Amino acid sequence: MTVHRMDHTGFVVEDLAAAIAFFLALGLELEGETAVEGAWVDQLLGLDGVRADIAVMRTPDGHSRVELSTIHTPKAISAEPKDAPANTLGIPRLTFVVDAVDDVLDGLRAQGAELVGEVAQYEHYCRYCYVRGPEGVIIGLVEELG
Repeated sequence: MTVHRMDHTGFVVEDLAAAIAFFLALGLELEGETAVEGAWVDQLLGLDGVRADIAVMRTPDGHSRVELSTIHTPKAISAEPKDAPANTLGIPRLTFVVDAVDDVLDGLRAQGAELVGEVAQYEHYCRYCYVRGPEGVIIGLVEELG
């Protein structure tokens, strides 16, 4: 058995509108929003009485998606701390190739994002940084150098 492709990655967020705004600022497109509930969702998540709102964001190339979910019931549990260091076991990190790290970083800062470390240059290959986005998720920004 083999994997055909990675379909999407998902995050549970408290403020769905703010998370959508963050990923829009990054350059993703809102593919759609919906509300879900019922037995199939309960089965999928292994929880009872799930009621959630979901937004799916698509990368401009159409190959990748980010699913953002706000779970209204049962009450979502917050992972602590939200500003866990980058070496925390199991912490999710998504990396995006961008045209200009500094420009994207400026746009994300307007959405409340903060640098995790600094913008670093790896030899003549790329400029790279990590920013902390919605619910503490770490987003990598890579600017490939000519």
